[in-house]
Amino acid sequence: MPKMHISKSKLIQAKTDHVFSILSDFHHWHAWSPWLIMDPEANVDVAEDGKSYEWKGNRVGSGNMQVISEEKDRSIDYDLTFLTPWKSTAKVRFELAQKGDDTEVTWLMDSSLPFFMFWMKKMMEAYVGMDYDRGLSLLKDYAEDGKVHSRLDFKGYEQFDGYKYIGVKTDCSMDNVGPSMEQDFEKLWSYMKGKEDSIAEKPFSIYHKWDMVKNKASYTTGVPVKSIPDDLPENMISGNMPSSKVYTLAHHGPYEHLGNAWSTMYSMHRNKELKLNKKMHPFEVYVTDPGTTSGDDLITEIKFAVK
Repeated sequence: MPKMHISKSKLIQAKTDHVFSILSDFHHWHAWSPWLIMDPEANVDVAEDGKSYEWKGNRVGSGNMQVISEEKDRSIDYDLTFLTPWKSTAKVRFELAQKGDDTEVTWLMDSSLPFFMFWMKKMMEAYVGMDYDRGLSLLKDYAEDGKVHSRLDFKGYEQFDGYKYIGVKTDCSMDNVGPSMEQDFEKLWSYMKGKEDSIAEKPFSIYHKWDMVKNKASYTTGVPVKSIPDDLPENMISGNMPSSKVYTLAHHGPYEHLGNAWSTMYSMHRNKELKLNKKMHPFEVYVTDPGTTSGDDLITEIKFAVK
């Protein structure tokens, strides 16, 4: 059976004993779990001593997890059992290392896929690795501030009227999307200076391709306009976003947590809650201005065109 190994680390500005107390008691996990944030209606049953829990949800499937050994303030080992969408088991481990006043947290998992899914090994390692990255970021919030700075608002089906836009299309590594997108918007806002009256709607980004296995992304940053100007620079494009029925999920919080919204939408698609219109790529709309808004007040809407 195809073996899987995941290892992700994060530096948290908190004492090791504090982080250990969170990870060793499942009563805390609902607050920062990268999976339960996607499925707020999932049923979660935590044992009284906090050393085991069970879950069942439409998007997260069902299963259970229990602490099997602990080395105080250093490591915790768990047994993880998935019952649905398919049966499997995994060994999970957290390792903690004090770094001055901070704690380096390493989250590991060793598991295997059913033999008929051998072709999905790299993809599953990429997906789970992304989940671990999201989870460690949420854990960092929870350990440092007592709450996570990521909230999902399931707005549901809406009619998107469409618009004309000017934009910058970019191909880059997934690791470089953030810096690349900042540069692209700098180009757009520089061009739009003095032309603010022609802006029709909030700026957005369309995601054409997101390949986690090959670490490649293709996207377009755009500004909706009332009409396409005649003097576009060579490094900019123009286009038209067609009207469509969409499903909208709003994310409240810093951009570093946007993966929670995107993972939720793709989970809903895999769970057949959404029937996608594949002729229109998914996109995100920046409802609030990051120049004047920050932290929990930032709002970004993820929109998937649906049939």
